[in-house]
Amino acid sequence: MFELADKLKTLRDEKRQRDEELKALNAEIEETQEKLVAAMVDEEMQNFNRAGNLFYLSTRTYASPQAGQQEALYDWLRKNGYGDLVRETVYAQSLSAFVKELLGEEDELPKELGEIVNVYEKTGVGIRKA
Repeated sequence: MFELADKLKTLRDEKRQRDEELKALNAEIEETQEKLVAAMVDEEMQNFNRAGNLFYLSTRTYASPQAGQQEALYDWLRKNGYGDLVRETVYAQSLSAFVKELLGEEDELPKELGEIVNVYEKTGVGIRKA
């Protein structure tokens, strides 16, 4: 049991270290990409070949509702014929917390809910400094 505990702690520490390394690598990738984009724009190059790879400028558009404007956006989309873009969502963590709260108050879920929701528990091992 103690060997497994030591192994679990070591693996989690290694994962944490690799996560930090990945964050640093992603930041370096982003910085290098920004510099390459600037160089290509300065040289007015849309693309070029290097060592058997094609490098090209690509523009992607991202959009999200402004803070506090999600419902206004949904209303606008519906009123202007784009209502099919609007999706209702219940996040998994929110649903899990809701179900856990219900199960804390009662021994089982209401029958109708129990028929449409999968519920399982997973037991893990927590680790913190002693």
